[in-house]
Amino acid sequence: MAAKIRSYLVQWTVFVPIIALVALALTWSRHLSMPVVVVAACLLGGAVLAAVHHAEVVAHRVGEPFGSLVLAVAVTIIEVALIVTLMISGGEKTQALARDTVFAAVMITCNGLLGISLLVGSLRRHVSVFNAEGTGGAFATVATLATLSLVLPSFTTSRPGPQFSPAQLAFAAVASLSLYALFVTVQTRRHRDYFLPITTSGKVITTEEHLDPPSGRLALASLGVLMAALIAVVGLAKGVSPSIESGVESIGLPQAVVGVVIALLVLLPETIAAVRAAARDRVQTSLNLAVGSAMASIGLTIPAIAIAMIWLDGPLLLGLGGTQMVLLALTVVVGTLTIVPGRANVLQGGVHLALLAAFLFLAASP
Repeated sequence: MAAKIRSYLVQWTVFVPIIALVALALTWSRHLSMPVVVVAACLLGGAVLAAVHHAEVVAHRVGEPFGSLVLAVAVTIIEVALIVTLMISGGEKTQALARDTVFAAVMITCNGLLGISLLVGSLRRHVSVFNAEGTGGAFATVATLATLSLVLPSFTTSRPGPQFSPAQLAFAAVASLSLYALFVTVQTRRHRDYFLPITTSGKVITTEEHLDPPSGRLALASLGVLMAALIAVVGLAKGVSPSIESGVESIGLPQAVVGVVIALLVLLPETIAAVRAAARDRVQTSLNLAVGSAMASIGLTIPAIAIAMIWLDGPLLLGLGGTQMVLLALTVVVGTLTIVPGRANVLQGGVHLALLAAFLFLAASP
């Protein structure tokens, strides 16, 4: 066992996150030159790949749906820390950063991750099969959270502009956290079988028969390295974000594009994990990651931002604009039609990817 662990510790998936953390410590709160930005970006990519590997090790040990939940919650917690950190240091230009990042995360997960997972799964098996009861309930929760937190602020009248009053923000935070906690209880305890992967014939897969699960010590080591890799991913993303902001401003793109880029960087580990699961005919696992990440992004971010606003100055702009609301409504309708049958093909995957393309284009050209 000791020899196995020593062999594990010399793999690149352990060394890269450590090097990335060292680079993060050396570059934290410093202005980075272009060569350093390039090196940081390479280390960020390596940390993403390492995070996916260790997330899969942990997932194999604990099984579904706990495995996908571990990655979704870990990424979201660190994403929240990144948003709060940028809001503290960014001033007025970050008043809408939480909204832009959360909305981008919802669109990327519910259209990008979901669409590419269905596309990959359908190309492999012609038809992607998943549990409509579990995925449908999760998607309904995402739609409710998004409406309560991102749509209603544009229609309330207590405060001018697309923002909540303190009491309304507190209600949205409590409601978001409560719904997320209820979903986790349903996913992991009362109806765990709704979120287990199934074969094309509809048989539930409770264990991976072709591989022995890793030992507890190996899984704990992977969990530790996973957290280190995710911290490195988000920290390095923060480090290169000034270059991203400068690049966005230099080519005349809206400030909202910064939130989109941050969401894309942070969600890279989940994207790769979802695609690899779909390629192994584990479409349900991919959908757990996609919809669960969207839910965690709202359910954990809004309460954290609500607490942070106790000491943060300035308004918090949460309400979506008209174009964004249309895209969200179309995503909810199309997602519902995709999920209800419990079966999907390349057409549904292509439609969701088209919605993602529309979101990215309109974010850059509103």
